[in-house]
Amino acid sequence: MHVPLNPDAVLDAMEALGNMMKEEPDSLARAILGHFFFVYIHPYMDGNGRTARFTMNSQLVTSGYPWVVVPLERREQYMKALEKASVEEDISEFAEFVLSLIATAR
Repeated sequence: MHVPLNPDAVLDAMEALGNMMKEEPDSLARAILGHFFFVYIHPYMDGNGRTARFTMNSQLVTSGYPWVVVPLERREQYMKALEKASVEEDISEFAEFVLSLIATAR
């Protein structure tokens, strides 16, 4: 149901995302928000998730957290949490999902 931004808005939105990533002191917040907002902004149908998960993991690993992978059997839960964050403006379920991945990866 999420409709990505108009391609004309992507440059400004990516700049805002970059600024948020630089200014956010909490690495978990950077990882979760960086993943979510990249997918939210990106207007293309392919490559969003891989790039967003790499962004998330780069923030996690450089802060001492484990690299996480979304297991195939939890993909539907992952997609529903992202959709809820995008459509209902409620990122809590997505944040809890990511935190559960970190907990099981340790």
